[in-house]
Amino acid sequence: MTITSTRRHATGGVGDSRPVRLAPLDILGLGLLGIRTRKMRAALSALGISIGIATLIVVTGIPASSQKALMKELSALGTNMLKAVPANQDPPVLLPPESVDMVRRIGPVTAASAVANTHMEVFRNDRLGADDYTGLTVLASRLDLLRTINARVASGRFLTPATERFPTAVLGSVAASRLGIPRITTGRPAPQIYVEGHWFTVIGILATTPLSPDIDRSVLVGWDAARTLLRFDGHPTVLYLKARESQIEAVRDVLPATINPPLPGVVQVSRPSDALAAKRATASTFSALFLGLAGVALLVGGIGVANTMVISVLERRREIGLRRALGANRGQIRAQFLTESVVLSALGGLTGTALGTLATVAYATHQHWPPVIPLTSVTAGLTGAILIGMLAGVYPSLRAARLTPTEALATT
Repeated sequence: MTITSTRRHATGGVGDSRPVRLAPLDILGLGLLGIRTRKMRAALSALGISIGIATLIVVTGIPASSQKALMKELSALGTNMLKAVPANQDPPVLLPPESVDMVRRIGPVTAASAVANTHMEVFRNDRLGADDYTGLTVLASRLDLLRTINARVASGRFLTPATERFPTAVLGSVAASRLGIPRITTGRPAPQIYVEGHWFTVIGILATTPLSPDIDRSVLVGWDAARTLLRFDGHPTVLYLKARESQIEAVRDVLPATINPPLPGVVQVSRPSDALAAKRATASTFSALFLGLAGVALLVGGIGVANTMVISVLERRREIGLRRALGANRGQIRAQFLTESVVLSALGGLTGTALGTLATVAYATHQHWPPVIPLTSVTAGLTGAILIGMLAGVYPSLRAARLTPTEALATT
């Protein structure tokens, strides 16, 4: 590459030699020159920053994946659920029929449903008498009950708008066992149970519901069918709701007055799950851990890059002297080595990010965790690699630029 050019005055006077200004692409080409000609040394130099950035991704990604799996398990314990029931007193207290709709108007509430005790007895057939009491409860159920209490159907199906008006029933897991109905088989006649002189067709069986064990020992019938066939008066006896976890305490405070404005004191609301406190404590602990581990990893990577870049520049003094002798000025020498330092660190950062991501995904998949790669870690890793390259290249590039051609070429 030509370092100098000769400019002649229009009068044909003596030539004026001035250094050529290098375009950004020329500076980038010079910066890549050392990397292209010394590929093995460049790879080993970038290895330090690669390990540092990969460590940053791993030590934040793996705990983040573990945390997400733990948060999912804790959420399954009902950290965002509340239950409201009427106070146990004489005369009995009734919740208003419109209480579910009133609760849904609370801003942080995401779901609300209810069941009501019909006070009816259920039997396997009509030949059994009162002495054959099963200990099961017949509940009128809202259609959105399963979504609210995190329940699921083990076999068959749940109540729908098309079936809730007819004598159909869904059994809890314990109720199905006591009534001798282990499963619903497609293609075969559906089993029937006897409730208050009416035959109800069993259309589904629920899986065990750890958050609502009372549902396991219940027979669920449609809200409208209970009104028509079982003399149900429309007053719910248990109200379930979900709310945003950050607002769960605030929702609990306003719930009694929302359900029964005239007499809020007759409404009892469950306290938030202990798992919610554990979830919040776990989240803050992991956040502090992420910060500490990321700082250590980035510091190690920065020291490695600075060390390799200083050694790289010192080893190339003869090259610096030769370029100075050919006419390169100090600014061009500084730009060359600073660019090489930044490019080398950026390549190391990209490689480290890829390795760290692959390692995190592989480990999380092996542990059956949902893989999580924090975007802040990736951004901080790449940005940190570039900044580290700049800082690591400043001192050696300045030192190289101060060398005179004779000093650089005389170095053994």
